[in-house]
Amino acid sequence: MLYILLSICCSVTVSILLKLAKRYHIDVYQAITWNYSMAILLSWLFLKPHLQNLGDAPIFTYSVLGLLLPALFVILAVSVKLSGIVRTDIAQRLSLFIPIIASFLLFDEKITGLKLLGIILGFTAIIFSIPWQKNNVSNKGAGNAWLYLLVVFAGMGIIDVLFKQIAAFKPIAYGTSLFIVFVLAFIFALIGLLYQVITKRMRFSWPHILIGWFLGIANFGNILFYLKAHKALANQPSTVFSAMNIGVIVVGALIGLLIFKEKLSRLNKAGIVIAIIAIIVIAKS
Repeated sequence: MLYILLSICCSVTVSILLKLAKRYHIDVYQAITWNYSMAILLSWLFLKPHLQNLGDAPIFTYSVLGLLLPALFVILAVSVKLSGIVRTDIAQRLSLFIPIIASFLLFDEKITGLKLLGIILGFTAIIFSIPWQKNNVSNKGAGNAWLYLLVVFAGMGIIDVLFKQIAAFKPIAYGTSLFIVFVLAFIFALIGLLYQVITKRMRFSWPHILIGWFLGIANFGNILFYLKAHKALANQPSTVFSAMNIGVIVVGALIGLLIFKEKLSRLNKAGIVIAIIAIIVIAKS
């Protein structure tokens, strides 16, 4: 569970940095692009990837992950614009359904009564923690808003499942897999950045590189510890999926309450309490 806790802390740090970037008018896409360059460097220094004998490597899985990671950030931004933060937040959190189902259908995990109770409590906490109050949404393009929400829902869930697959792929060390995924993500994001700069849809700015590097440190830690958790709990993927998502809700809500002075309803506060209970139950299982 230590790896899950560390991954949660890094994940919340990423969210904080993205929130601050928006507040200080930092171009999020440029920061996201350069974050992968730092993740590549850290992977090379600390994980010592072995790039020989990659004939059996799951290249297709690497490529899908490399494309989805930066692309989903863009989709998230569009979804927030068209559907609002509330609906996009719901889509992200409910995406937990996909990896939980995959745990039992694809990874042959055996379910126990205690674990099932923890998962049910976890989903209850997710529903309770969602900010259900109304929000203003842009009407322009709203007709396609459901499509972006669907992509967010499916994309988040698929990314979780794919990371579990590369963590379980024993012929290739997870450090090597992580390095390759970061390289591909950086290439795809950089192509998109160069296209926008060349077509003058975006103006290149050096400060965004520095912000992106700070983001890359947290992002690297998030994915590294997430994969380590799947390695340590190889036969219990639902534990990792559930504890990770529930933990992010708890820590994120507390950070929002204490640092950003965000208001929580009674239902939200109840969700945090239920989430803590769910994590304890899942850990005990």
